[in-house]
Amino acid sequence: MTSGRGGGKTGKPTGRTLAGESSSNKSSSSKSSSSKTPDAPKVTNYGDHAVIVPKNLLRKAWARNAAPGLPDPVADAERALAALSGEFAGWMDNECERLDAARKAVKAKGFDAETRQALYHAAHDIKGQAATLGFPRAAAAAASLCRLIERTIDSKRIPLALVDQHVDAVRAIVREHGTARAEILADTLSAKLREIVDEHLKSENGGRLPDDDEVLSPPTVPRSELP
Repeated sequence: MTSGRGGGKTGKPTGRTLAGESSSNKSSSSKSSSSKTPDAPKVTNYGDHAVIVPKNLLRKAWARNAAPGLPDPVADAERALAALSGEFAGWMDNECERLDAARKAVKAKGFDAETRQALYHAAHDIKGQAATLGFPRAAAAAASLCRLIERTIDSKRIPLALVDQHVDAVRAIVREHGTARAEILADTLSAKLREIVDEHLKSENGGRLPDDDEVLSPPTVPRSELP
């Protein structure tokens, strides 16, 4: 330790001070680098709350190319789907026949647990598979039939004419697929079905739609059959 001109004592900083500064610098450096991490979530502050949008890291995981000589599972799946696409129309026809058979059973026997479930499942399968099979516009008409069955508590009060209208609409949309009038036909039929189902449900529910009518994914069986 040495004395300066002014009589004050000067000396080298202690090891503790250096360690403290070093630790502080590392901490601030770490904070700075973490805030600039490219994978950090995007945070938008709105005063009383903040919206945090995380990065989608799965995109990076699938961005890498397959190793040379190894099969590409995504490409294999796409080729398999393309190979099957020629059969989609036949499969859709089979689904329509199944729906028609369920409709005929209802008309012959009336609505009971068996016929109601068969009709509902046939419509529900078309609703879910129509887009995959290449007939996306048939889904809306099938969904309307599901809604009619799901929301009508006493299935015996479902007008058979209304069932006919739905089944015939699905079959017409599939039949006209690919023609110039297909889009207009599908949109017109779907809108009309929605309108008449609304009227029926209101008449069954004291003049208003059921409270849960906007549920987008109803159960896979009619509600009255749930435990």
